Amino acid sequence: MSFDGIRRMEEGKPEIVRKQYTFTGRVQGVGFRYSAQYLAQGLGVTGWVKNEWNGTVIMEAQGEKEQLDRLVQLLRKRSFIRIDYVAELTVPVQSELGFHVR
Repeated sequence: MSFDGIRRMEEGKPEIVRKQYTFTGRVQGVGFRYSAQYLAQGLGVTGWVKNEWNGTVIMEAQGEKEQLDRLVQLLRKRSFIRIDYVAELTVPVQSELGFHVR
């Protein structure tokens, strides 16, 4: 196979991105972290989620952009969870396995 063929194969791979989200609203004490873990595992997304002292939840999620968008969309639809605001940052991709609650 030529180098051009290899490059085309690599270009066909989906781009993996990592985002850090800060969720504000009714996001603590409502099963947010375990819902995030369950949904992320189902979507094949890696990363972690944790509660913050100020009542927000921080989540770092890694996968294809469409997977991450879907994860946030599904979290918005969960019972008892009310997301008022989401701050989103792109952060460096990491080598990791699984999605964990911290």
